[in-house]
Amino acid sequence: MSTARRLRLWGRTDPNLELVRYAEAWERKIHLNTPVETVREVAQRPHVNPMVTVAIRSNGSVESVTFVLSSGVAEVDEAIRRIVQSHENYQAFPPALARDADVIEIRRTWSFDMAVRLY
Repeated sequence: MSTARRLRLWGRTDPNLELVRYAEAWERKIHLNTPVETVREVAQRPHVNPMVTVAIRSNGSVESVTFVLSSGVAEVDEAIRRIVQSHENYQAFPPALARDADVIEIRRTWSFDMAVRLY
């Protein structure tokens, strides 16, 4: 069992504003940097919008990508893993967040249309 200090953000709000800001910056990076071709390819495949938890270490590296709810299409799930990994390394935690956590887990439902949308 890991002894890493973990914070979890399953929704959009939390009393820890540093955690919320970090998650918002992570989402923006995914949204703005995912190639349009990738989005179009995934959007064309019939699938359920998957719910995914991404665990990020304090140095910005990805610890894990876990599907709480699969898209039902292996290629779509793999595309999400590739998207998350392709944008690594994420921003290191700001000092206030790093004092509280070694890993943060951000859970979002992924949707593909004209862009990647995380909600």
